[in-house]
Amino acid sequence: MKFSDFVAIDAIRSHVDSSTKEGVIREMATALVEAGRIPASDLESIVKAILKREDLGTTGIGRGVAVPHTKHPSVDRLVGTVAVSQEGIDFDSLDGDPVHLFFLLVSPPDQPGQHLRALENISRQLRDDAFCRELKAAKAPADIQHLLEAADNHGMVS
Repeated sequence: MKFSDFVAIDAIRSHVDSSTKEGVIREMATALVEAGRIPASDLESIVKAILKREDLGTTGIGRGVAVPHTKHPSVDRLVGTVAVSQEGIDFDSLDGDPVHLFFLLVSPPDQPGQHLRALENISRQLRDDAFCRELKAAKAPADIQHLLEAADNHGMVS
């Protein structure tokens, strides 16, 4: 699976305004609403579902990365977005470090395979230090889009 299979390019945020876990989740979910990828009427229940998932265990996987996600009946296909926080946000990460890179996923409850493949793709790419460094340094959504496309095409940033 590639980033282009699920990342809503028009929902990418190169600078988040939020400084809290709930705030960045809400900001990213709102970006998906604004991009027409999730219904506005379902925004609150999606945010609540992601926060409920966070209560089970943080999706702050360490090394400055978090992958908040949920399954939700309001979507008929996997959708996601990417956001960057220059300052870093306390996300209760496994390593205790602030999070700078966020990948948010919302998938239909009846497509667990797609959800898992997206999570695998994200985690594989995020093991590449250069990819993470360049994502964190991105100044505009187009920069992030370029990095995702490069990862899709080459398996790494070049």
